[in-house]
Amino acid sequence: MAPSGSRSMKRGCQRVLYWIPVLFIALIVAWSYYAYVLQLCIESIEDTGEKVVYLLLYHVIFIMFVWAYWQTIFTQPMNPLEEFHLSYSDKELLEREDRGESQQEILRRIAKDLPIYTRTNSGAIRFCERCQLLKPDRCHHCSVCDKCILKMDHHCPWVNNCVGFSNYKFFMLFLAYSLLYCLFITATDLQYFIKFWMNGLPDTQAKFHILFLFFSASMFSVSLASLFIYHCWLVCKNRSTLEAVRAPVFRHGTDKNGFSLGISKNLRQVFGDEMKYWPVPMFSSLGDGCSFPTCLVNLDPEQPSSPTGSNPANKAAAEGRQFPSKPLRESQSRLLTSTPSWTESDSATNKDIKGKKLRLSSITSCLHNSLKINDCNLKPIL
Repeated sequence: MAPSGSRSMKRGCQRVLYWIPVLFIALIVAWSYYAYVLQLCIESIEDTGEKVVYLLLYHVIFIMFVWAYWQTIFTQPMNPLEEFHLSYSDKELLEREDRGESQQEILRRIAKDLPIYTRTNSGAIRFCERCQLLKPDRCHHCSVCDKCILKMDHHCPWVNNCVGFSNYKFFMLFLAYSLLYCLFITATDLQYFIKFWMNGLPDTQAKFHILFLFFSASMFSVSLASLFIYHCWLVCKNRSTLEAVRAPVFRHGTDKNGFSLGISKNLRQVFGDEMKYWPVPMFSSLGDGCSFPTCLVNLDPEQPSSPTGSNPANKAAAEGRQFPSKPLRESQSRLLTSTPSWTESDSATNKDIKGKKLRLSSITSCLHNSLKINDCNLKPIL
């Protein structure tokens, strides 16, 4: 009992310590609100119109920033569905096997009916011994949360949460609004920061808040800008932070662009179909987090090959077999409905060829009939 009690106490202390970075951010935000609203706008700005405009814009940005931050912290990361967990009989069967190859055969049999297309670097089925489940594509085990997270990006200490499929949109909006928050404070505080050095401010405690407010906002702007630009690049490439470090391995090999569908579809996969909901911290991402449409360059060797040659329609069908066999959500499947432009041009070309063949056959038939008539006219003469 004592070891288990000490472990639970240690775990509880760790959970308390994990909230320290969040508390630090909350204190800085609370101080910035006090310094900007009370010390700068109310105490230092004399023009009423300027004061009202600054306060209105500030509170709009502040509310969106706090809303996105709250959603990022308290949105629970999604875990794999029950169908990816091993059944009791499969667990017993797996424990009885000592050889790794035999265990892989069991896992391959289970994964056969699941939408799993990524592998380990050695080509084995991705299996989590801690959670006793087959990892869906883009799913990873978080050592801090001690669970498997769908489309895990990273564990962020500043939000004390795993950033993954369920809250990645909120994390992006948190970066965007926090950067906008810092830039707005820096821009509106600049003229009063200059007045501080030119002794143009009254000798009160407000001038020190204005000084430190400008320094802190400008420094946070630099770090937030670099982080936000990096994650924008990841969204456009449809990669997570983990996939940027180590490219996903498919059955045909490593492919860093395996999940990329183009910039437009990649953005829609994270933010949703309707652009009016993009800036709002409400969940609108497409899919279920367990299966993702892919854009594989090479054909999957385990998929049945088509003997139909280079017909574009057959190529499209072959590429379609590389997507999960299970039906995707309607919102996610819409990402795959647009057809490439070359199919339209090819169909037009095929129509032209058919038309030319029909015209050629009609000309040959006319020539054949005229030859028959001439032959009949010559026979009496002969």
